[in-house]
Amino acid sequence: MTASTAAATPSTVHTVLGPVPADDLGVVSVHEGLLSVLPGAEYAYDITIDRAEVFERLERRLTEFRDAGGGTVVDATGMFHGRDLRLYEALSRATGVHVVASTGQGPEELLGGYFLTPQTNPPTPWPAERFADLFTREVTEGMVVPRVERRGSAGIVATTATFAGMTATDESLFRGAARAGLATGVPVSIRFGADAVADLQVVLDEGLTADRVVVGGLDRTDAVDAGAHLAVAERGSYVAIDHVGTEGGHHVTDKERIALVTELVDNGHAERILLSCSATGAAFGHDGIHTAYAHVLTTFVPALQAEGVSEDDVQRILVANPLALLTVKEH
Repeated sequence: MTASTAAATPSTVHTVLGPVPADDLGVVSVHEGLLSVLPGAEYAYDITIDRAEVFERLERRLTEFRDAGGGTVVDATGMFHGRDLRLYEALSRATGVHVVASTGQGPEELLGGYFLTPQTNPPTPWPAERFADLFTREVTEGMVVPRVERRGSAGIVATTATFAGMTATDESLFRGAARAGLATGVPVSIRFGADAVADLQVVLDEGLTADRVVVGGLDRTDAVDAGAHLAVAERGSYVAIDHVGTEGGHHVTDKERIALVTELVDNGHAERILLSCSATGAAFGHDGIHTAYAHVLTTFVPALQAEGVSEDDVQRILVANPLALLTVKEH
């Protein structure tokens, strides 16, 4: 085990360069993508991934984030969507921005056949305990660099359900993520399928406390229409307004996001709000989201303040809340 995978104390957070004091995180963007590669795209004849160009592009975007006041980016792409630990280590050293990388997989449609156990008849998903062991080892032993080694410890377990609704495989993923969170003390990030509250309950049923879970995508139009942001906050989990800068399609506008944040604050849930853009710094095989990592700080926060959100609440949302979420807990 390398120094970067040494056991963290309860007051630290796992980053790609090793455990750091939670107080050092500064302003945190809790759900972004650095290098995002649709599984299989790296083998496509018409796609070229120039690592030097990718580094320069990501360095520039992370530097903009740092210069705007940012301190930490959580890369929530999980295991098989382009996660490149050596690249992330180099970027963190070059920019001074902490990078928290994630383990986890999902949704079902983006899993490789190995994880669907197609050799069974009929095909059955991996059981939750196998996913739990896979994710737990990426925290306790280091994240896998395929066929080569393990490197730094994952700082969060991230998983996603199928948009149309949670499948049996998705449920195994969610339960496995929850068990890994319980075993390691790192938080769990979920992207819901058709029902945010029901999908949250799946991980809570595994015994994970609500304050160790962040529910992403709560600025989707269907979630907003259902009042899921308030329901999740009332259960004690974190509400991620995490597509700031994206408008149209399945998501509300930034003006509507400001109303969501204001409503949560007015209902006493300021300590449950998290913000990010779900931006992809470099995307291959899919379009990605090209919002700047700095957008929350340069554009959205000033608009929040213009609507009366206090400086104390802004600092709580940007600094205190993600610090509490990402700090490794005793288990």
